[in-house]
Parts: sequence; C-alpha cells; structure tokens
Amino acid sequence: MSNPPPKIELVRALGRWTLVALVFNGIVGSGIFSLPSTVARLLGPAALWGYALAALCILPIVAVVAELGSQYREAGGQYLYARDGLGRFAGIQTGWFLWLMRLTSAGAVANVFVTYLGEFLPGVTTGLPRAMVMIAVFAGLAAVNFLGVRAGAGLSNFFTLIKLTSLGLFIAAGLLLAQHHAPTVLDRTPSAGSWIDVLVTLVFAYGGFEAALIPAAEVKDPRQDLPRALGFALSLVAVVYLLVHLVTMWTVPDLAHSERPLADAARAFDGAHGAAAITVGVLISAGGWLSVQFVSAPRLTYALAERRDFPPCFAAVHPRFRSPHISILVYAVLVIGLSLYGNFMWNVVLSVAARLVTYATSCAALIRLRQIRPEADAWRAPAGRFLALLGIAFCVLLISRLTAAHAAIVAVVAVIATANWLAVRQRTEIT
Repeated sequence: MSNPPPKIELVRALGRWTLVALVFNGIVGSGIFSLPSTVARLLGPAALWGYALAALCILPIVAVVAELGSQYREAGGQYLYARDGLGRFAGIQTGWFLWLMRLTSAGAVANVFVTYLGEFLPGVTTGLPRAMVMIAVFAGLAAVNFLGVRAGAGLSNFFTLIKLTSLGLFIAAGLLLAQHHAPTVLDRTPSAGSWIDVLVTLVFAYGGFEAALIPAAEVKDPRQDLPRALGFALSLVAVVYLLVHLVTMWTVPDLAHSERPLADAARAFDGAHGAAAITVGVLISAGGWLSVQFVSAPRLTYALAERRDFPPCFAAVHPRFRSPHISILVYAVLVIGLSLYGNFMWNVVLSVAARLVTYATSCAALIRLRQIRPEADAWRAPAGRFLALLGIAFCVLLISRLTAAHAAIVAVVAVIATANWLAVRQRTEIT
C-alpha cells in the first residue's frame, strides 16, 4: 500500500513588524474619520478623556489575548483559546461569533469606502455601480491573498505605511496651521449613560486587534512577537486617536454635528485640497483595513475545519501558493453579500454584539487555561486572572447598553452555532 500524500502546511512568514502592521491596520479602519463628532456629541470638551478611558478599559482584554496568543502556534485565535479552555461547545460558539464579526465589520467598512468614493464619483453610491465597486474591491483582495500570506501581508504593510503617513500629515498640519477654536460646550453634564455609550462606540474603534491572532500558524515566533506587537500597536493607535480628536476639536467649530469631521478640519486649514486629501485617506484606510480581514478571517474557518468543527473543504491549502484558498473564496462571497444587503450601521450593530461575546469568552478561557496549563510556555500578563475578570465585567457593562435587536441577533447566532456543535458531535461519535 502506498503512503498517503503529506499534508500541505501553511508557511510561517509573518514577523514582528508585519504583526504590528496587521494589528494597527486591523484597528484603524474608517471609524476614526467619523468618530470625533460622535464622541464630541456625547462628551463635549471631555471627549479626550473618553478616548483615554476606553484605551484603559480595553487594555485588560488586550493583555488577556496577548497571553493566550503567545502560547499557540496554530491558526484560530479566540476560537482556539475558547475550545481548549472551555470545551468544544464554547469554541464553536466563539468561532461563529468571531466569523460574524469579521464578516459584518468588513461589510460596514466597505459601505464607508463606497460612500467616500462618491466624493469623486457620485454615481457609485447606489444601485449597480455600488455593487460593481464592492465586487471589484473584494475580488481584488481575494486574488492577492489567494497568492499566499506573503502577498496579503505585504499589501497590509503597504496600506499601513500610507495610512500612518496620511494621518501623521493631518495631525502635523492641524497642530501647526489650524486656528484654534474653543471646543463646543454641551448644554448638560455628560451622564453615566453617555460615558458608557462612548465606550460602546469605541469598542468598534479600538477593536480589531484580535484579527492578528488568527493567522498564528503563519507567525514566525508567536511567543515573543504577538504580545509586543499588540502592546506597541495599541499604544500607537491611542496616541493617533487622541491627536486626531484634538485637531478636529480645535478646528471644527460645531464638531458634534459634523458628518465628516476630518474633512471639515482639513478644509479649515487647507481648503478644498485638504478635504480631498482626507477623502483619499479614508479610501486608503478602509482599503487597508479590508486587506487585513482577508489575511485573518479565512484562517479562522481553516482552523475550524482543521479540528473537524467545519466542513473539511475549508481546511484545504493550495499546493502552490500555500493559502487556504477555499476559505478565502467563501469569505469573499459572503462579505460581498453582507455589504450589499446591509448599510454601515446595520453591520456595525452585528459587529459590536459579536465582539463583546468573543472578548468575554477569551477572558474566561484564560482563567481556565491557567488552571489546566500552569507550565505553558507563554508570556504571562501581570495579574492575568484579575485582568480577565475586569475584561468580563467590562463586556457585561457594555452588553447592558445593547438593544433588543442586538439580543435577538446574538440569540440567532448562538442557535446556529449550537446546531453546528450538535452536527459535528454526532458525526464524531459515529466515526
């Protein structure tokens, strides 16, 4: 009898600075270009404290996933942590919510991309032209990532460099050239509910760092590189967010009611050319963010299939390009459908609800894995169990502000994931 052909493996090609780019690119998408007006509307002159508070609140969750990610060399990210720490049922639930998050957040950003493209091509925001633009964007990203992780990561690095340059120029120009206006004072003191609503909003803005954890099977040294990349990138994002808001707060007189705050700020200190440049920056930022999703999301369904929690075809690796090509193609098709079906806020609602579930399960998984793997070769977060409890409490606090529509969405996804679990458990028992 002949031996079976060797399994085709993914290739380890992601180094530390590529991971930093993936994390930064995965966090900074299109939200920063509309975020200042939303935060100003809720907190007024105290908005800068909102960004700082949100960064401090998200920090325990980042530390938790950094510790978890440092001890895994396989693809899957939060799905894998929940599966090993809390069992197969929790793993599949987390996998579905993580996949939903990756699909819907990409749909939200794709809609922003088309909206801003309408500044130059007004006819592309509706109907068939809108559909053709979205199909072209996602087909192009799928094709690049089909060629392998090096091509996909290289595209992410390129977008990160351009994105950092454009935001850096905006910040520098705003600080040096803008005429400073006093920030608009609210007619009321921000309530506790307003502060919590800001945190809910900033979960979407600060979230996305978990995408870099999913392709761990292609990371050169997860033990060393993942924690450092997460810490450095989150610090950089927090500084960028604070400075961007500072510029818009000084420059836009009625920031709370600005639909395109960065464009209005750029117009104030550089006229129409500045507004056009910021519009290009939005397109680059959104495109870069979407490129990260094509690196991370297909590796999630690959990981699910590799552990027999999804159909085996999702675990297929292209023999030449060493990419999970079936997972990439399926992700492209689904995200096109969600982008065309829903608008920006519809997709954001789904993304935030799913994200809170995955963050909470990761925190619970860390507590359990520390019990069953006390000698694991991993970077250890200081007071890790306490940070995990803080992370769970933070998620519960934000979940309390979600609407009945959010709860219904979460329930439907949980039911689908449960059906998935029942199906694979029965198949495993039979085999």
